[in-house]
Amino acid sequence: MAKPRVLVLGGNFAGLGSAQEIRRFCGEAVDITVLDRKNYLLFVPNIPAEVFEGRDPSKSLRMDIPGALDADRIEFVQGEVKAIDVEARRVDYVPSERAGAAPESMTYDYLVVALGNRLAFDRMEGFAEHGHSLTDLHYGNKLRRFLANDYKGGPVVIGSARFHQGDGAKGLQPWPGGSIPDAMAACEGPPVETMLSMATWLKTHGMGAPSKITVTTPAEMIAEDAGDKVVGQLLGIAGGMGFNYLNNTKDITRLSKDGIEFANGKSLPAELMIVFPDWRAHDFLRGLPISDSEGFVITDLLMRNPKYPNVFAAGDCAAVTVPKLGAIGHQQCTIVARQIAKDVGRMDAASADQKLQPVVYCIGDMGDNQAFYIRSNSWYGGPEQVLRMGHVHYLLKMQYKNLFFRNKGKMPDWGLDFSQLLGERLQPAA
Repeated sequence: MAKPRVLVLGGNFAGLGSAQEIRRFCGEAVDITVLDRKNYLLFVPNIPAEVFEGRDPSKSLRMDIPGALDADRIEFVQGEVKAIDVEARRVDYVPSERAGAAPESMTYDYLVVALGNRLAFDRMEGFAEHGHSLTDLHYGNKLRRFLANDYKGGPVVIGSARFHQGDGAKGLQPWPGGSIPDAMAACEGPPVETMLSMATWLKTHGMGAPSKITVTTPAEMIAEDAGDKVVGQLLGIAGGMGFNYLNNTKDITRLSKDGIEFANGKSLPAELMIVFPDWRAHDFLRGLPISDSEGFVITDLLMRNPKYPNVFAAGDCAAVTVPKLGAIGHQQCTIVARQIAKDVGRMDAASADQKLQPVVYCIGDMGDNQAFYIRSNSWYGGPEQVLRMGHVHYLLKMQYKNLFFRNKGKMPDWGLDFSQLLGERLQPAA
């Protein structure tokens, strides 16, 4: 009898992690295929560290996906998803190795949607001409070259566009009395990281102090997922250093050669604007019976779609992933794998049915070989908010990347516990 076929859409953190965890828990009871339009994983979290040190991130932050999957006997297909038919259990795609390929299809018994999101830079007026970001290799190198060759030392604005979340996580309660909150920004760890790293860059290059930088947020409070206690500490530290802060911008409406304009009617002059866009669902997900009002895949806290229980989601494309944070996607990969293992008789229900209780883990580069460390679940109804800063956390961030590449994406079960020990017990509170 043929084995169940698991088709994983996406090969970056959530896709690779899901495929590897499914093999780990299911063994040879299933066949696994990963489909992605590119054949490498992009290690996005370390782009700022490379750029502000003047290094080309494309030389150190790409990992070969087929090579990572080969040891686990997982098939890789390079192609771009065009459509999902959940009734026929079919995915239509176009091979993307070279232009002009003919459309093809694959069927599945289990589908794991882990395709990340679509960064809506094309919806930001003036971004192409005047904006910068740190979301991928192209924009990272564009900013690196601007800092090296063109920046004259003028005002800097760093902030997020408004996030359009969708309604797919309404009613879910990951912690007793808690909920999946509504977010005005997709993820604001990167703006905080960029703000602190930019200040170090200015100091190192003799071009000014943090008072030259304004950080903005569409929300009432920046990095609200970290919790009010942690954010209060961050804002106190930032204010003491001289940073400027503008909240409740509602959205970014326009970038120009003179500065940046916001939906609340305010504007700021700027020579350098580093912005993070709305994170939208892929177009082919919109309108599907598995998707919410914005195209994100609806799941319960076991990462299954309620109407189509053979369909799972993990990472940024899942409606329940708020904020769009890699650490939450990592938690979801294991849940997906345990559920499929239960279905194929490789795990009992008591072990498999451990629901998502999201925790915000964030380590952000600050420059000067220092980083901030955040661990918090308070946004979802949990009791914990932790902030630390120092050299230990920078070492944690850098060594995590090295270990990830060395192990081809497989991180030990004790990794987060060990990081928590180092990050919280061996470093005094901020």
